[in-house]
Amino acid sequence: MVVRTLYSIVLLLALAGCASAPLATEGVDAELRPAAVREDPEATTGRTVLWGGVIADARNLPERTRLEIVAYPVSERTQRPDTDAASLGRFRAYVDGYLETAVYGAGRRFTVRGRVQGTETGRIDEAEYTFPVVEAEAFELWPEQTRRERGSGVNFGFGIILSN
Repeated sequence: MVVRTLYSIVLLLALAGCASAPLATEGVDAELRPAAVREDPEATTGRTVLWGGVIADARNLPERTRLEIVAYPVSERTQRPDTDAASLGRFRAYVDGYLETAVYGAGRRFTVRGRVQGTETGRIDEAEYTFPVVEAEAFELWPEQTRRERGSGVNFGFGIILSN
């Protein structure tokens, strides 16, 4: 019985390690970054991207929701934004329909697959900013980080965690 249980645990862990990324990558321009769209919106419009980051602002408009996202590189394997890396600037993603901004709010990690629609001018506080714009085809809202994922506390590496 113990061997069967151990075998089941090992199998589950192996399957979890093989989990596929949530968004399709076919046709995605993996090299295109928000800065390149800001520099030459005409040349990049219509290209499909897979971008991610942290939501800075969410607004419901009459027919869609606008998310302003602080961009970070996404992991090739999981597609989660790597918030430990340097920011790639900001972009706006438009999602058809209504998203609950209490859920899709500031601080949540988000990955979007969509088509570049050029740029639009907006403001970040008092500064004018040119935002690359993506029309969402598919997206993933990542679970909120736990204290452990945020690095709160001290981990000695053998199962003991001290935290406030």
